[in-house]
Amino acid sequence: MRKWSLVLVFALILGAVGVVGAQEGEGWTCPEGYAGQTLSVYNWSTYVAEDTISNFEALCGVRVIYDVFENNEALLARLRTGNPGYDIIVPTDYMVAIMISENRLVPLDKSMIPNFANLVPELIDQGFDPGNTYSVPYQWGTQGFGYNIERTGVPITSWEQFFAYQGPVAWLDDMRATIGTALLLLGYDPNSENPDEIQEAAQYLIERGSNVVAIAPDDGQAYLERGEVDVVVEFSGDIFQLMADCECDTYGYAIPEEGGVVWMDNLAIPVGAPNVALAHVFIDYILDPQVGADISNYTAYATPNQAALDLGLIDEELLNNPGIYPSDETLGRLFFVEEVPDAEIYYLDAWDEIKIRLGRG
Repeated sequence: MRKWSLVLVFALILGAVGVVGAQEGEGWTCPEGYAGQTLSVYNWSTYVAEDTISNFEALCGVRVIYDVFENNEALLARLRTGNPGYDIIVPTDYMVAIMISENRLVPLDKSMIPNFANLVPELIDQGFDPGNTYSVPYQWGTQGFGYNIERTGVPITSWEQFFAYQGPVAWLDDMRATIGTALLLLGYDPNSENPDEIQEAAQYLIERGSNVVAIAPDDGQAYLERGEVDVVVEFSGDIFQLMADCECDTYGYAIPEEGGVVWMDNLAIPVGAPNVALAHVFIDYILDPQVGADISNYTAYATPNQAALDLGLIDEELLNNPGIYPSDETLGRLFFVEEVPDAEIYYLDAWDEIKIRLGRG
C-alpha cells in the first residue's frame, strides 16, 4: 500500500475515535482444551505490557516461551534456516509481504479469532496482505529522534540538525529505513530498486557517520539513558517509554521535519509452528480491547484496536501526543518501507558496507 493511502487511513483512525460506541465486555475468556500446552513467541523487545504474557498463561493454563529479535532482517534470516519452533512472530508490513512471497506464513483461521472484528476497519485488508490472510495488525508508529536536551541544548527535530550534530549519536539497526531515509533526502524514492541510487545513499550515510557510537539493535534508548549518546534514531515508543520511566524533562522525541518512516507491525504464524491452534488463541487474546489497550498504554505505540479507542481505554495523554498519533500533515511526509525483492541484495551489500566503513560491522 502506498504512502498516500496510508496517510488517509491514519487520518480516518484519529477522526473515528469514539464514533462506533462499542460496549465494554467482561474480559477475555480462554477457550477450553489448552491447559498444559506451550506457546513460543518471537517478538521485538519492550513490546508487550508487563502482565500481557503472564495473564495469558494464567487464563489458559499454558506456558509461554518469549524470545526477542533485533530487526526484521534477523527475523527473516532465522526463518530462512528453518523455523526453530516459534508459534507467533511479529513482522513489519513489508516483511509480511516478503514472507508471504516465500511461503513462510500459515493462513489464518478467522473463525478462531472473533476479536478480529475489533480492529480499525481502515487498517485491515492492506496491500502487503490482502484480506489479512496471513497477519493481523499489532501496533503502529514512527521512527524519529530521541535526544537528551541537557546535552544537545535544543530539540533535535530535523535530519539537517542530526547530521550536523558533533556529539555522540546512535543509529537504529534498520537497514531499509536508514537507507530509505538517505534516499528520501537525496530526492529519490525511499523504496528505490536502482543499485546506483542505493549506493549513493550508502555513501551519503558513511560521510555523515563519523560520530556514530553504535548502530543499535532496537535498544538505542538504553544508550541514551546510560549517557553514551546524546541523540538516537529509534522507534517512537521506545523513547516515550524512557521518558515515562524517567519522569523528568531530560529527554524528548521528534519526528523528522524532512520526513522519515511510519510502520505497522503485525502478528503472524510462521510455517512449521508447533502449536498453530494456541497461536490463534493468542492472537485473539491480543485483540481483546483491554489487552490491546494495556499494551499500547505501556509501550506508547499507537493501537490498531478500534474497540479500545471507542471504549476510551487508551490514555488521553497518549492520544493527544503528536509523536504517537501524528497529524495528517506530518504523516504526509512519512513513508512506508515496501517489499523490493529484486533489490534486496543491493540493500544488504550497502548496509554491510556502511557498518564496515563506520567500524560497526
